[in-house]
Amino acid sequence: MNSRKRKALRGLGKVLFVLYIGFLIYFLIFSDWYGRTGEMQEYHYNLVLFKEIRRFWQYRHQLGFFAMFTNLFGNVIIFIPFGFFLPMASKYRSCFATLFWSFGLSLCVETFQLLTKVGSFDVDDILLNTIGGVAGHIIFVICVAIRRRHVRKR
Repeated sequence: MNSRKRKALRGLGKVLFVLYIGFLIYFLIFSDWYGRTGEMQEYHYNLVLFKEIRRFWQYRHQLGFFAMFTNLFGNVIIFIPFGFFLPMASKYRSCFATLFWSFGLSLCVETFQLLTKVGSFDVDDILLNTIGGVAGHIIFVICVAIRRRHVRKR
């Protein structure tokens, strides 16, 4: 791939990354979809790893598929683009860097929710978000390998 195409791809990656971060901040902090439109009277938090994951799985029939899916898989899915766009838009291309920055961003979001009492602080969310970031990085690596193989065939 020539230098001009590489720069264009990196620029596109940066634009997509910034748009994604804007969406993520809005969705995780300000969106009223999960009742985040004001301070909660009684604040809930979870500091026990796997407690909420286990609870959502155990009571999935009572809570419903949508609640279980959005809590368990939604937290993974929402961070997949972060893991994909981070190496595309920055110098941080290793899986460890993606793991570190996914964990860091998720911790910042959860801490913000704790301090503002909007949403709820949950260590399980940090774990699931980090897994999503790493999954996005793996998808990025697979896409790069496919692109390289396709370019070599030409």
